Amino acid sequence: MRGVIAGRRGRRIAKAFAGLLLAGLLGVTASAAAAPGGPAPVRAGQPSTAQGGVGTAASGAVQVWVTSVTNPIPPELSSGVAEVAVGGVHFLARKEDGGVHAVGTRYYVRDLYGEKVVPRQAQGASAIAAGWGHSLAVVGGGVVAWGNDWFGQTDVPAAARSGVVDVSSLAFHSLALKSDGSVVSWGLRDDVPPEASSGVTAIAAGGDFNLALKNGGVVAWGVNTVGQTDVPPEARSGVVAISAGWSTALALKSDGSVVAWGSNKFGRATPPAATASGIVAISAGWQHNVALTETGRVLGWGYNRETVLSFPAATWGSGVQDVVAGDRYTVAIR
Repeated sequence: MRGVIAGRRGRRIAKAFAGLLLAGLLGVTASAAAAPGGPAPVRAGQPSTAQGGVGTAASGAVQVWVTSVTNPIPPELSSGVAEVAVGGVHFLARKEDGGVHAVGTRYYVRDLYGEKVVPRQAQGASAIAAGWGHSLAVVGGGVVAWGNDWFGQTDVPAAARSGVVDVSSLAFHSLALKSDGSVVSWGLRDDVPPEASSGVTAIAAGGDFNLALKNGGVVAWGVNTVGQTDVPPEARSGVVAISAGWSTALALKSDGSVVAWGSNKFGRATPPAATASGIVAISAGWQHNVALTETGRVLGWGYNRETVLSFPAATWGSGVQDVVAGDRYTVAIR
C-alpha cells in the first residue's frame, strides 16, 4: 500500500482496512502489503475462464492443506467436485451437477456477511468465485452474488445479468467475463480499460488490480504500488492462463513455464526452477503461490511458516487435478 491514499476511493479503502484491523480480522498489518482476499485460480487448456481446474474437467474430492485452517469439509465434497474458489474468509466448491457449497476457515469460523450461506438461486452454477466475505456464481449466464456488500460488490450490474461465462474476485470488487469477450467490473474497482472491452478470453481479479488475457497476452490495470500491473515482456505473448493474488501476478505460458511479477515479499514473484516447464495450472494466493505439474504434483513458493508449503507427498505429490492458494492454506481437488 502507498503511505498516503488520496481521494474518495482512497478514503474508502482506508476505511475498509481500519475496520478490518479494529475487528482483529487481519493476520498481518496493512503496511506489510498483505490484505484480505483469496485467489483467482485459472485452468490451463480453457482460456475462456479464470477459475480452477486442469484441462477440460476436474472432478474429485476436496482436500485442504494445512487442514487445521478449515472447518470440517462437508461429506458432499468427497466426490464429484468440479471447481474450487478461495475467498478471504471462506472457500466455495462447485460440484459436477452445479451444486455450490461454502466452507469457512478457522480464522473466520462464524458466518460474517452471509457468504457461507449459499442461496437457492446460486445452485446450478457453471462458474464460481469468492472475494473477501462475498461470493459469486454464474447461473444461466447471469451472475448471482451474496455476502459482504461494503462497496457494492454484490450489486450485480445489468451488464452482468446475461451472457456471462466466468467470474473472478479476491477482495472488494467483482469481475465478469461475457461471451462477447467484454469485461464487467463492479464494487470497489469498477473501471475497465479499452483494451479489455473486447477479445478477452480470461480474467483474474487481484487485491486492487485486475488481469485479462487477450490474444495470448496479459492486460493489467489498477493499483501499481509494487509493479503488479507492469506486465513483463514474457507475459505479452504465448500466455494460456492467468492468476492474480493480493499484489503478485502469475501467467502460465504455452510451453508450461510460469512468469511472475509484482510483490516479491516471501519470494512470491520468484518462481522456483521446477516451474520452468511442465506446469498445467497456477494460482496466486494471499501470501503464497502454487502450481500444478503434468503429473498432478503441487509446487508452492512464498510464505512458508506454519508448514504452509509442506505438502504431503502421498496426497499432494501426484493425482491432483486442481489447486488453489488461499490465505496460508491451499485447497485442491484430487
